[in-house]
Amino acid sequence: MVGMLALDHMLTPRSVAVVGASERRGSVGDQTVRQLISGGFPGLVYPVNPGYETIAGLRAYPTVNDIAEPVDVTVLAVSNTHLEGEVERAVAAGSRSLVIFASCHGTASDGSSLRRRITKLVNEAGIPVCGGNGMGLLNVESGLRLCGFYQPPDLRAGGISFLTHSGSLFSAMLHNQRDLGFNLVVSAGLEMNTSMSDYLTWVLELESTKVVALFLETIRDPAAFVSGLRMAADREVPVVALKVGASRRGRVAVATHSEAIAGEDAVYDALFDEHGVHRVHSMDEMLDTVELMATTPKTFPGGLGAVHDSGGERALLIDTADRVGVPLPAVAPTTMEALARVLDPGLEPENPVDAWGTGRDAQDIFVACLDALASDPEVGVLAFSVDLTEEEDAGSEYGLAVARAADNTDKPMLVLTHVSSAVDRRQARSVRERGVPVLEGTETGLRAIRHLLDRAERASWPAKAPRITRRKQTIEGRDPLRLLASYGIPFAETHHASEQGEACRVAETLGYPVVLKTAGLAHKTEVDGVRLGLMDSPAVVAAYHDLSDRLGPEVTVSRQIDAGVEIGVGSMTDPQFGPVVVISAGGVLIEAFGDSIAVVPPVDGNGAHRALGRLGVAKLLSGVRGREPADVDALGELVARFSELVVDQVGVIDSIDLNPVIAGPSGAVAVDVVVKWAT
Repeated sequence: MVGMLALDHMLTPRSVAVVGASERRGSVGDQTVRQLISGGFPGLVYPVNPGYETIAGLRAYPTVNDIAEPVDVTVLAVSNTHLEGEVERAVAAGSRSLVIFASCHGTASDGSSLRRRITKLVNEAGIPVCGGNGMGLLNVESGLRLCGFYQPPDLRAGGISFLTHSGSLFSAMLHNQRDLGFNLVVSAGLEMNTSMSDYLTWVLELESTKVVALFLETIRDPAAFVSGLRMAADREVPVVALKVGASRRGRVAVATHSEAIAGEDAVYDALFDEHGVHRVHSMDEMLDTVELMATTPKTFPGGLGAVHDSGGERALLIDTADRVGVPLPAVAPTTMEALARVLDPGLEPENPVDAWGTGRDAQDIFVACLDALASDPEVGVLAFSVDLTEEEDAGSEYGLAVARAADNTDKPMLVLTHVSSAVDRRQARSVRERGVPVLEGTETGLRAIRHLLDRAERASWPAKAPRITRRKQTIEGRDPLRLLASYGIPFAETHHASEQGEACRVAETLGYPVVLKTAGLAHKTEVDGVRLGLMDSPAVVAAYHDLSDRLGPEVTVSRQIDAGVEIGVGSMTDPQFGPVVVISAGGVLIEAFGDSIAVVPPVDGNGAHRALGRLGVAKLLSGVRGREPADVDALGELVARFSELVVDQVGVIDSIDLNPVIAGPSGAVAVDVVVKWAT
């Protein structure tokens, strides 16, 4: 991680040298100089190229060493062939930072890779580098454009910071037609010694930053990245992230169930959830989300209240909201009365409301409907759901309606359109200039609203309970049952047996019915190594002979637990981010529901309860077909205690599975455990 002062030289420089500057139209060297000039950079610009005396009206220098004073940042607009020599010259000249566009692929003069050689040079000099293999950066607030590729000349400064591993998306974001306002936009490239985490920390120090958008391929310095996310949470700056590569490193089935079902992407889900990061899955969803977040300083609990000018689009919104999880609350009788007073006959006073009747007094009706929904305590955000198509008169009326309604409430107000390619840019600009965001797509817009509601909900969560720190247990013989007992994790009473008579004696002591399992194998059911519901000694004898003949004499005998919902609670250790707890449907239910959720330990009972509620199997926990609900509080407490174990046993345990945990009306009890001990 570079120092913030060193990064200042790159991101807020007073002087810039452009090595490879040119007047050949369309070249990277030409664009770099022109972008600096067109952006209005107020500092000194030094074109460097021995083939010119002047470039763009500025004196040109043969080499960077010929500039009288060391510059804050040197932009290397040269190919890989010339890169090593120019880096050496820039370092020798005292340049305080570098921006590199070239890919850094190739072999250096010392036989090492070009990338490794350059990284060594800049690290020894202690100067930060943006790139290589990137498109540079723009500090829109200060008029700084360190970019060798054409960008729109009329970019507006604002509160969005965009940090990306994709150069193409760096440019696409700047070319958006929404008039989004940026402070800093960075194409991080190879992150040779300046990482996404460094840029994140830097922008969070800016008072202007309202939302940070991240396009991530990987995280190269996990600890610094987590520190940055904590800083964003502390400063209440929303972070919106699109993480790609979900299938890049799929995991194969290994010793424990959790390692097999989680994988790298689940770890990012857990990390983002822990720190309140809003994960999006497309750039359109990112654009809608960052626009909404950047223009919405306040959030309110509740659901979405929507006013439409179309019955069909109202139905489309209802279906899509149900799919993406945006609540459309039933409104109070007083709200219905207020709606009924202004709606034309035949229109229902409900939420969402189709307010288009004869078209007479449409603006006043829209405003009155939005006002009525805004006053309802169950509504946390308002959407004027209309298509801003190119029409002679309706656009201005729609814009005035939503602006008037926005002035009447503190709750977030937005326009939600349904066909992005049909949005009239003139009308959308008029609405945005009134401070109202325009979301461009039914699903992407509703997902952005879901992120905003999540932010409001998270603000209402109670503070995490302080964890109970226990001294790391040294378990004699690495006994999993003793380990669980030391953390107060309920487990079905279980004893080992190595011959038939011993198995029968244990069964008699425990009381029937009992469960017999082969010992020492991780995936017992896959080898037919479990016998349930053994009601008497002959049944135990028969089961023992079957298992011992096929799988060996070592078995466990357990008291059978009453029927309930099977849950899997396990852990895995990610090489970057450390331990993660994985909660899923357990036993055969994982095949039926196929869902899991990962959380960063430790979690308290509230956090465990929220995680359980997001599983498909939660429907079974709440009771179905007349069955009594499971004791979810007890299950949450088991998960919380398990998460403490996972944190305490880092370095002792690589992974551990309780699968299944039986959750019933009288509590939650683990009935099987598999541990992968650290070597």
